[in-house]
Amino acid sequence: MVHSMTAFARAERAGTQGTLSWELRSVNSRYLEPHLRLPEAFRDLEGAVREALRQGLSRGKVECTLRFIEETAGKPLQVDRERAAQLVAAAESVASLIKQPAALNPLEVLAWPGVLVADATDPQALNSDALALFNQGLKELKNGREREGAELARLIDERLSSIEEDVATLRELVPQMLATQRQKILDRFADMQAELDPTRLEQEMVLLAQKSDVAEELDRLSTHIIEVRRVLKSGGAAGRRLDFLMQELNREANTLGSKAFDPRSTQAAVNLKVLIEQMREQVQNIESVSYTHLRAHET
Repeated sequence: MVHSMTAFARAERAGTQGTLSWELRSVNSRYLEPHLRLPEAFRDLEGAVREALRQGLSRGKVECTLRFIEETAGKPLQVDRERAAQLVAAAESVASLIKQPAALNPLEVLAWPGVLVADATDPQALNSDALALFNQGLKELKNGREREGAELARLIDERLSSIEEDVATLRELVPQMLATQRQKILDRFADMQAELDPTRLEQEMVLLAQKSDVAEELDRLSTHIIEVRRVLKSGGAAGRRLDFLMQELNREANTLGSKAFDPRSTQAAVNLKVLIEQMREQVQNIESVSYTHLRAHET
């Protein structure tokens, strides 16, 4: 089963120290692009979160936001004196550059993140809970990408069926279109009241048939359709393979258009290109192996 690069997941857990919540958003990207938004107290998690993303996903711009609402009921507040001293020292350093600096407000110092803290918070246990919750959210995100991937595969398969119908119709129409063209030539000479050399007519019809022979293109279209369906069923990171197949389908549709000699074949070629472009747009959202993953695998 193929996977989409678009999904959203949210995981929340309430504990004795407070409430943790993760929001994960994934959208299209050529590479795996993690964007982490972590509270200062959880910066140590960054390496583990990036590694989990690298192991679990191959492509997509993934925004990961962690929020923590601390449970302060019944807990005495304490001042992180070391952090407050660092902040005051930095403020005094800046004040020395100003001729008439304003007085430092203690309440502004207390409002700075990390200066005023609740008692009895266990950072190690909190980080462990946050990482476990992230893995839960990542699992939900992957499930969402899988569900959307299944829907994308269904939409692509519908268009493949439409292309198959157009190919079958074209196969039936080619002899009729050649016969129509032959009759047009005969009618034109009849209107001109000119004699027509039967041998020359047959030569012209053979040349026309050769120029307009699309059997090879129709065969290749059918072959590509089979391969696209095989890739969709095999699943995994199939985006690049599908993108290549879309290019090949488009190439055959262009060749059909260049060989068209009848309005019906021209319209069929246009329909094919529209269907292929619709599939190509869907394929852009399907996960595939990024170059970064390929290099990592090779090493």
